[in-house]
Amino acid sequence: MGTGQQKALAELSPRFVLPYQAQPQDWAASFGRQAPLVLEIGFGMGAATAQIAAVRPDTDFVGVEVHTPGVGALLKRIAEEGLSNLRIIQHDAVQVLEHMVQPASLAGVHVFFPDPWHKKKHNKRRLIQPPLVALLASRLRPSGVLHCATDWQPYAEQMLEVLSAEPLLKNTTEGYAPRPDYRPLTKFEARGLKLGHGVWDLVFRRNDD
Repeated sequence: MGTGQQKALAELSPRFVLPYQAQPQDWAASFGRQAPLVLEIGFGMGAATAQIAAVRPDTDFVGVEVHTPGVGALLKRIAEEGLSNLRIIQHDAVQVLEHMVQPASLAGVHVFFPDPWHKKKHNKRRLIQPPLVALLASRLRPSGVLHCATDWQPYAEQMLEVLSAEPLLKNTTEGYAPRPDYRPLTKFEARGLKLGHGVWDLVFRRNDD
């Protein structure tokens, strides 16, 4: 971690990092307002997370990430960009969803570029699996959106299969979705697209029909 990240961790954690607790979180108290809430799983170094929060000021965002350097980097961005609609939880995402997030409460969930675990023997470690998707769907409010993105085609195909099989979710399009305006193009992604690599977005909506 750089000194800037360490400084941000020390100075900003009390305000922007929410401690894990095994009971529902009072989000209105955490943000000081009532607003639609979007949860992101695994924000990495937080560049896209900060950009999305900046262009959607009327929405509150919670980023869940276990790696400390990423938490420090996002805290630094929060300070630099004056973002008041973003909070962080440094804890396992499944436990956060199970205990801190109430059913049918989220306006959206973002899962961008999770580890693809390329080797076939490691595929079972992938984040997007039926049990997690069922949990995510249960936490979305009616018409809430689950947005996943990956640059690994076999993972995109698995995501499409798993999401399509979840009864509470409905695809917003046929197959893969165009990249929504709010999801910024990462440097890595832009470089990959120039080289002819694909990126696949999947946007599913909670379906209570």
